[in-house]
Amino acid sequence: MSNQEVYRALAEPVGLPGPAALCTVVRTGGSVPRRAGAKMLVYSDGQTVGTVGGGELEARVIAHAHEVAQKRESALITVPLVDPNKGDAGVCGGEMDVFIEPVLAEPTILVIGCGHIGREVAALAKWAGFRVAVTDDRVEFCGPEHVPEADIYLPGAIPEALAGFEITDQTYIAAATRGVRTDVQALPHLLRSPAAYVGVIGSRRRWSVAVQELQDLGVPDEIIGRAHAPIGLEIGAETPREIAVSILAEIIAERQGRDGRPMRWHAPSLVI
Repeated sequence: MSNQEVYRALAEPVGLPGPAALCTVVRTGGSVPRRAGAKMLVYSDGQTVGTVGGGELEARVIAHAHEVAQKRESALITVPLVDPNKGDAGVCGGEMDVFIEPVLAEPTILVIGCGHIGREVAALAKWAGFRVAVTDDRVEFCGPEHVPEADIYLPGAIPEALAGFEITDQTYIAAATRGVRTDVQALPHLLRSPAAYVGVIGSRRRWSVAVQELQDLGVPDEIIGRAHAPIGLEIGAETPREIAVSILAEIIAERQGRDGRPMRWHAPSLVI
């Protein structure tokens, strides 16, 4: 069986129903149903593309694949096929090593508000390798003429524009809006979504006003607490481009599970 279906499925990771895993036979010994190089893609909803041999062997690989997808850590497993009475997966007489790696949806930065800062965030995010989606209720600001770097344009009233946009755990949201009213309209939906990051621009005072209005709407504090506000790392940024650097730096740190501290703080102290 060819691996072409697997390759085609991997070429479109954006629409993944959740974290998936790619299983590749990397070594075989003795009699086995598939040889090295055979691949299978396992989705979070149980669907598969390709095969590594079928039967109990494949069922065990699929179980490991779900673990890898959830933990997002690659694994190398050995599946013996000799004696089912000893717990082996079959009686073919051989064994195979299968390398399993997580496959995640393409990381996306959703920029809400395409003013000076939002426009720079979109440009920098695209340069850094993210898929970029932008939305603005000012239609003339939400198009390729104004933000040429974006992949997806969602013009119009922001709550309605976002209603049809799929937010996953690989979505990072930068809300660079014009004011509290827009924030409060969008944030209940965004903060309850599986987004990996929701950042909101503005001063501490502006954010405190937004928090009060969200509480008045009945949004629980634990949900509000998901927001990174004010957005970005404290680097003394002033210009739109500098602020975009601050925002993207925090997003990258969040994505990598880092705290954004200076690298020298992690280095051994110099003893003289």
